[in-house]
Amino acid sequence: MCLVTRPTTKCHFVLRLPNGNPNFFEIRTFMTLKAHNFVKDEHSEASAERKQQKPDRTSPSLAGKSSRFLKDGYWKIFRLEVPLELDLGKDNFDISDAVLESSAAALGCKVSFSIISRTGVLPKTALSVVRKSFDARKDPKFVYTLQLDVGECLRAKPESRHFLLKLRNKPSKLEFCNIPWAPLDLISQLRQPGVAMKSFHSTIGGKNVKERPRVVVVGSGPAGLFAALVLAESGVLVTLVERGQPVETRGRDIGALMNRHILDHESNLCYGEGGAGTWSDGKLTTRIGKNGGSVQTVLATLVQFGAPSNILIDGKPHVGTDRLIHILRAFRHHLQNLGVKIMFGTRMEDLIVRDKRVVGIRTCCVTEASGCLGISSVVEADAVVLAVGHSARDVYESLLSHNVLMSPKDFAVGFRIEHPQELINEIQYHRWASEVQRGKGRVPVADYKVATDVDLNELNVSSDAEEHLHKGCYSFCMCPGGQIVPTSTDEAELCINGMSFSKRSSRWANAALVVTVSANDFSPLIANHGPLAGIAFQRSIEREAARRGGGKLVSPVQTVPDFLNDKISEHELPASSYRLGVQSSPLHDLLPAHFTLALKQGLIHFNDQLSGFIDKRALLHGVETRTSSPVRIERMTESFESVTMAGLYPIGEGAGYAGGIVSAAVDVDMS
Repeated sequence: MCLVTRPTTKCHFVLRLPNGNPNFFEIRTFMTLKAHNFVKDEHSEASAERKQQKPDRTSPSLAGKSSRFLKDGYWKIFRLEVPLELDLGKDNFDISDAVLESSAAALGCKVSFSIISRTGVLPKTALSVVRKSFDARKDPKFVYTLQLDVGECLRAKPESRHFLLKLRNKPSKLEFCNIPWAPLDLISQLRQPGVAMKSFHSTIGGKNVKERPRVVVVGSGPAGLFAALVLAESGVLVTLVERGQPVETRGRDIGALMNRHILDHESNLCYGEGGAGTWSDGKLTTRIGKNGGSVQTVLATLVQFGAPSNILIDGKPHVGTDRLIHILRAFRHHLQNLGVKIMFGTRMEDLIVRDKRVVGIRTCCVTEASGCLGISSVVEADAVVLAVGHSARDVYESLLSHNVLMSPKDFAVGFRIEHPQELINEIQYHRWASEVQRGKGRVPVADYKVATDVDLNELNVSSDAEEHLHKGCYSFCMCPGGQIVPTSTDEAELCINGMSFSKRSSRWANAALVVTVSANDFSPLIANHGPLAGIAFQRSIEREAARRGGGKLVSPVQTVPDFLNDKISEHELPASSYRLGVQSSPLHDLLPAHFTLALKQGLIHFNDQLSGFIDKRALLHGVETRTSSPVRIERMTESFESVTMAGLYPIGEGAGYAGGIVSAAVDVDMS
C-alpha cells in the first residue's frame, strides 16, 4: 500500500490480486501533486524549505534591470529574531511593529516609527508568518520564518521596487520561490481536477465488469483513519473495524477508570477511536521533518477537521486531548458521508486466508450494550490494511499463527519523571518564568528534551554482550502542564504514559526517561517467544511494576534522590498527578541492573544540562514500556504489502514503521 506525496511526481496506491484468481481486482489512484508542500527533510527548517522550493538562480537578480520580474514571486525570510519583551506572545501570529522592523532590517529597507505614524517601503500586508517558535536560550526570543509577497508589496508600496531589485538569495537566510507557502489538505489534493484518477475493473467469468473493490481497515488510530480516508476518497468500499469505542463512549470508559478504577479491556487509553494518541497529549511534533510535504499535508487535514490553524505555524504544534475529541468526531462523520462502514466495539479475531492470501477477517463483538457480545462474524475483503497500535498483542499472536514474517525491533523502557511545572519554568526561563501564567501568558509552558549516551564500561560493568555496555538514555513524550495516565490493557500489567490538555495548565510537567532496548537485552526470551520476545520482555517489567504498586493499577514511585541512592522513599512523597494512586517502592532494582545504571548516569548528565533537574520534588513513576512497537511486520518497500501474506498491508506504529500521531498518519500519506 503506497501513497507517495512528493511535489510534481506521480504517486500511486495499488492493491492487486493475482491474475490467476477468478476475481481479479486492480486499484490504482494516481496523483500528481502540485508543489504546495515541502519535501521531507530531517535536518532543519531552512533546508526542508530549500528542498521544496529551490531558489530560482535567475529570478533573484530579477535581471537587475526590469520591474517585469517583480510581478510575481515570494521571498522567504529565515531566522528572524524578535526579543521576548517586544513580541506580542506565543498565541499571536500577526505582523507586529517589532516583526515589521526586524523584517525591514533583514531585507535592507527602511521603516521608521513615531508616535503618530509609521513610514517606510515595507507594508505589513505583504508579510505573513510561516513559522514561529520560542527560543529560551540566553536572551529569550521568538524566531520567525516569514513570507514576503512581491506582488502585494508593489501594489501597496510601488516605491518598494527599489529595494526588491537589490535582494539576492542567501541560503538559510533569504530565498526566492515562485509559489507561496500554502499547505494543502489531503482531501483537497485528492479532489483536484486531473490529480486523482480512479480505475476499477474486475474479470469474472471472462467478462469485464466494473466493481468497486472492498478493503477492510483494522484500527482507527491515525494510520487507520488516514488509510480509510485515502481509500474512500478514491472510491473504494471501506469497512473500518475498531475494537474500542467512539470518542464519546470512550471518554466515559476512561472516566470510569480514573474515578472508580474500572478498566474496560477493549475501551481504554490504548484502544478506541483515534488510537492511543487521543489521550496522550495530542503532540504533533515529529522527527521526520516538520516542514516535510506529507507532514504539512497531515496538519492541514487536521485543520480541515477542526484543529486550530496555528498548528501549521507553531514550531511545536500541539492540539491537546480535549480538542482531538472534536477533530475525531468530524473525521468520523466525513468518512461516514463517503460511505465508510465503521464497526466500533468489534475486535479482529483472526485473518481469513485462502491460498496464502488474505480474503477477509473474522471478528468478535466486544460491546456488551449492543446485545451482540461474543458473537462472531466474517468480513470479506479484497485486501486488509492492518493499522493496529503497538498494544494489540493478540493481533501479533494471530499473525504468528499464519507465519506472517515479523522481526524484533528496538524500543525503549524506563520510568516517567514528574516535576512541578513551576520548577521546569524556572530552570528553562529564569527571570521570565512568571510570564508562563499556567499557559495563559506570553511564553509557552516550558518543556525540555534531554539525551545522552552512557558508556557503562567506564563504570566497570561486565556483560556478555558488548552492546549492553553502550546505552542511549533520553526523554520521550514530554508533557508540559500535563498529567500521568495509565495505559494498561490488563490489570496485571502496569504501564503509564503522559498527556496534556490544550491549555497545558496543570501544576505538573512529566516526561518518560527511558533506555534503549535491543534484541541482545531479551535474547534469552527468543527461544520461547520468537519475534515476540520483546513483548515478553515488556510484560515481565509491567507485571513486576503492577505487583510493586500493590494492584489496581497503583503506580510504584520513588523520588529521584532516593533512586540515585538506592533508598526507598520513606518520607512524605511529593504530590503526583497520577489519579489512580502511588505507592513508595524501590524502583532502583525493578529494571535489569545495566538499565538502572544507565538511568542513573543519564539523570546526572541531565542535571548538568538542566541545573535543578535532580530535585527532591522530582518523582519517578513506574513504568514506561510502550514507547514504540517491539515488533516489525515485514512488508514490501514500494507496495507496503506483507512479504509473506498477499493482500495484507501493515502500516503505522503497530506495524513498526512509525512513532506518534503525525508519523503514523504520514506512513499512509507519504512513502
